[in-house]
Amino acid sequence: MTTAPLWLKDPLGILADDAAGGVVIAGGAVIETVPRGGQPASRDAAVFDASRHVVLPGLINTHHHFCQTLTRAMPGALDRELFHWLTALYPVWARLTPEAMDAAATLALAELLLSGCTTTTDHHYVFPAGLEQAIDIEIAAAQRLGIRILATRGSMNRSRRDGGLPPDEVVQDLDTILADSERLIGRYHDPAPGAMVQIALAPCAAISVTDALLRQSAALAARTGVRLHTHLGETEDEIRYCERVHGRRPLDHLEECGWLGPGTWLAHGVHFQPAEMARLARAGVAVTHCPCSNQVLGSGHCRVCELEAAGVAVGLGVDGSASNDSSNLMQEVRAAFLAQRGRYGVSRVSHLDALRWASQGSAACIGRPELGRIAVGAQADLALFRLDELRFSGAGDPVAALVLCGAHRADRVMVQGRWVVEDGAIAGLDLAALMHRHGQAAAALR
Repeated sequence: MTTAPLWLKDPLGILADDAAGGVVIAGGAVIETVPRGGQPASRDAAVFDASRHVVLPGLINTHHHFCQTLTRAMPGALDRELFHWLTALYPVWARLTPEAMDAAATLALAELLLSGCTTTTDHHYVFPAGLEQAIDIEIAAAQRLGIRILATRGSMNRSRRDGGLPPDEVVQDLDTILADSERLIGRYHDPAPGAMVQIALAPCAAISVTDALLRQSAALAARTGVRLHTHLGETEDEIRYCERVHGRRPLDHLEECGWLGPGTWLAHGVHFQPAEMARLARAGVAVTHCPCSNQVLGSGHCRVCELEAAGVAVGLGVDGSASNDSSNLMQEVRAAFLAQRGRYGVSRVSHLDALRWASQGSAACIGRPELGRIAVGAQADLALFRLDELRFSGAGDPVAALVLCGAHRADRVMVQGRWVVEDGAIAGLDLAALMHRHGQAAAALR
């Protein structure tokens, strides 16, 4: 964390109000914005010349599955819709080991950081025998790399023998799930503004959890002050399943189990009806848009403009690297822009909307107003991109160029005032060695 003032001076472009002259940071936070041609009040500030960089607030990834980096483009899961895709991959994930989990999490986090992401969630819900410490492994990896993490303790307790989708070997019983959830909250969750590690509770989906797990997770979250997360409204198959098994639509089922409140955010939200969007808004529930995954699996398109018009906060997530198949949040920004521009037209969606979804919108999803913006008092989480690649040559608007021309790798990334990526490299991380280790772990699962 930078304690002495540091002035990021005269950026090529910056996504902030009245800050063309840069920003001053100290103590892990933004303490001053500088107008064009101005001088900071902090006269003793050290200077970082940002004249070759476009500065964004650190991007926030609000839905992911780190372990899936091991099963990208898996032949047996190609060209399948969600339920059949899951059926193909569950037996593979059932063979995950702690060593493979560490490689998967480290690689996913590295990919996210290098794309300008400074805060990420992860939704891990597969716990075969021997992988009971999966969330601990993820948190340790995040702490090594210096990225903020909201680890959502996923869970499944409804297997095939109970009428669910997952095989028996990847689910846990209710008591085990709740006990480990309490352990993780007690050990890791930091409720303070600026926290580097937080926990949320995340039963996987209606197809794989019981009503009791949904209800008791909601009660535990309310008692401990953590947030709730799950998949909802992703596919038409999910709707048909809920109507057949529970006699109601997925959102109705979630509400019946006590989930509709301001501490909940939902992944996907592709198939919400207008009246359901209004209910989400009234309850303060947010939605994560996952455009690449939804398109790869053919699930449909989240109606982001209609959700926002109804009053629902919308963030952005890369989703799993076996349905995306990437962990690059800057690429996800462009995918969201293209998908929503194609749906709603030029007058309703701009590049600034897509960047907002990945910053302020995502911050709203996870209840972190101190993140996702460049303003006095906000955390000093920043992503700096250079425009010296062929793809950017001739670009007029530097901020727009990041989205329109396809930026995908940050030159520098700062988290809580500390550089964690410099000159396109993560300090202390041997990427070649990581890729070799990760590749071996992936090969062992095939």
